[in-house]
Amino acid sequence: MEQNKSKSYGSALYTIITVFFFWGFLAASNGIFIPFCKAHFHLTQFESQLIDFTFYGGYFIGSLVLYFASQATKVDILNKLGYKNGIIYGLIISAIGALVMVPAVNSGSFGFILSAFFVIALGFSLQQTAANPFVIALGSPETGSNRLNLAGGINNFGTLLGPIVVSIVLFGGAGKIIPASEVKITAVNNLYYILAALYIAVAIFFWVSNLPKVTSDEKIEASHKTNLPLGIIFIAFCLILVAGPLTNLTGFPRWVFVYPALAIILITLMASLSASSKTNEGWGAMHYPQLIYGMIAIFTYVGVEVTIQSNMGALLKTPEFGGFKESEIAPYISLYWGSLMIGRWTGAIAVFNLSKATKNILTVIVPLFAFGVVLGANKLNGVDVSNLYVYVLCVAVLIIGFMAGQQKPVRTLAIFGVLGILAMVVGLMTTGRVGLLAFISGGLCCSIMWPSIFALAIAGLGKYTSQGSSFLIMMILGGSIIPPVQGILADTSGIHLSYVIPVLCFAYLAFFALKAGAVLKKQGIDVDNMEAGGGH
Repeated sequence: MEQNKSKSYGSALYTIITVFFFWGFLAASNGIFIPFCKAHFHLTQFESQLIDFTFYGGYFIGSLVLYFASQATKVDILNKLGYKNGIIYGLIISAIGALVMVPAVNSGSFGFILSAFFVIALGFSLQQTAANPFVIALGSPETGSNRLNLAGGINNFGTLLGPIVVSIVLFGGAGKIIPASEVKITAVNNLYYILAALYIAVAIFFWVSNLPKVTSDEKIEASHKTNLPLGIIFIAFCLILVAGPLTNLTGFPRWVFVYPALAIILITLMASLSASSKTNEGWGAMHYPQLIYGMIAIFTYVGVEVTIQSNMGALLKTPEFGGFKESEIAPYISLYWGSLMIGRWTGAIAVFNLSKATKNILTVIVPLFAFGVVLGANKLNGVDVSNLYVYVLCVAVLIIGFMAGQQKPVRTLAIFGVLGILAMVVGLMTTGRVGLLAFISGGLCCSIMWPSIFALAIAGLGKYTSQGSSFLIMMILGGSIIPPVQGILADTSGIHLSYVIPVLCFAYLAFFALKAGAVLKKQGIDVDNMEAGGGH
């Protein structure tokens, strides 16, 4: 990586993490835009969920296109552009998508809207592929995950504000809520005009900012052997995309198409791991086992993060979990997203040069303060938050987990993987408030996983870091696939039992922590002296 290590990159870091806010803002806002589309275009629930499928699928397709373009031109396009320019171009693409959304909404075509959403996600994909290794490179590799953690905290501030702001823009503030069916098209137009303007403004800000050059000029040999597994994964993605039409055409239940697609993805990655271990020629970044294990981990992590809250609305409507009305569900969904922010703000402490005693004190204070911010945001929106106070016990468990993890990625990821398993098992074994808070606390467990996985997966990749980052961003695909997998299980076995899916996801993440640690030690990388933090 080219960078002047004698410089302080604090200002560059704070510039870059602004884009993390937008990713969180829009991703969490999808839950507000979905009911508008469902009411306005008279969609089924499955059809409305194509918004999330398109959004997370866009990350996969964007990274896939970038990779194959690099293979075809025999040039690592992102390295040639530079990470700074990659972020700028990504913002411009997202701005174009936001502008296209206006005629898409006015056209009355849901397919057109999905296309515009897809363009926005393509821009996010390029931004993420560039920004994550950029953040890691702005300082020592050992503290790279801590900088990602700080960025993750900003990301989750966006997830907290996004639904509130977008809800006010579309449906009005507390006390004057407009039904989704009555929202005027002009409100949606203004929303996306604002987003487009913000994307362009931030792109200009990056363009004029004096950011360091962070890129690799080393030539990367062709990685032609990765083309087949990536192509197979693309086919599996398409199989889920057309699961609905295939069900209507053949009469087979949807699981006949969705479950095999998930199996195809996992088997393909494990087969690639086996094949690449025999020879490194032609495999590029996928020759490194920590990357392939990490690709599955990112797939699993994003999937479990999304699926817990995506299916929570249906869970809350059941009598066993309170029989809540739709208007009463929002605070719990907000608390889930807020839980990710609580953990990431806590992990961000490690990025600052503080004494051990000060860090320990802040590790107690910051999560409690962040929990207060979550409660305050909901209270400002007219919600009675008194019944959420008991959640402070779950926050206390998070604090203990951070203390035990000591900012080490292997240890931290393993601890929170096990805590995630326990939380989901408690939720499965109980009902009512205990079970509900147990499932919501999955957000606390997810909060620290992105930077730990990312740091472990790209450790030791050297000149393949950019390519490895692209592969990891592709695996955000898990957010498209794991939620419908749980949804199908819910249709056949009940929404409560379907939460066995997150148990399996957390189990793999705990396994990955230990496996990646062992693999890296064999490569001479001292994982005990790497540090970890917060999240995506």
